[in-house]
Amino acid sequence: MAAEPGQPTGEFGGQRVVVAGGTSGVGLATAIAYALAGCTDLVLVGRDELRGKQAVETVMECAPAARVEFVSADLNTAEGALAAAASAHRTLGGIDVLVCSTVAPYQPTLLHDIAIEQLRDVLVEQALGPLLMTRAVLPFMREAGAGAIVTIASDAAKVPTPGETGIGAAMAAIVTFSQTLAVEAKRDGIRVNVLTPSLIVNTASYDRAMAQEFSKRIFDKIVRQAALGLTEPEDLAEAALFLTSPRSRRITGQVLSVNGGISVA
Repeated sequence: MAAEPGQPTGEFGGQRVVVAGGTSGVGLATAIAYALAGCTDLVLVGRDELRGKQAVETVMECAPAARVEFVSADLNTAEGALAAAASAHRTLGGIDVLVCSTVAPYQPTLLHDIAIEQLRDVLVEQALGPLLMTRAVLPFMREAGAGAIVTIASDAAKVPTPGETGIGAAMAAIVTFSQTLAVEAKRDGIRVNVLTPSLIVNTASYDRAMAQEFSKRIFDKIVRQAALGLTEPEDLAEAALFLTSPRSRRITGQVLSVNGGISVA
């Protein structure tokens, strides 16, 4: 019988896991899920030292046997990503799993209302971190001849929605990057997959979307399509665990929507 969500298992015992963006929301839920699944060697990467300390304490409260460390880094810079990957590798003695759940504040906005100078910032802040962190970790996985990478993107990469021109382009970049890397990296025993949620409740992104009249009007319509319920951070955590476990050892280059039925794209 499978363990209930939130109950300890031993599935990831001995695995060395890095969660980029692991201090809140989906990233924190994912870190907790790995710790409960037996991962005792875990590094969380984020920018804010205080949030990092709090996240470490939260994970260890859920799984006292876990050894959890925090690395502060700006993953939108090559220097930050390289330093974070090197620090995690030294701390863990290797990296078996990378989950990228970095997120930047974004308010759905129609393109004609976005200053042209801001488009570059949207693309960089939303897409660059996962790309750079993946590139920084890749040599360690290649040397080991194995690894699993999962990035949290968005259904905006696949489903055109008014107000999501910029973020849609950024998410599409993550998806194509990951699928292409899956083709390149399979010969080194490395698997690469992407999770694409839509709305995720209990996150700051959801609160921002629902606080603005324009985006709330659009998403209120979308919510009614989620017949299975809106996605929670724990749903994505469980999907990430599956895609980085031996149970998915033949799965790579896939883009899996986790959206409660909002779309089937």
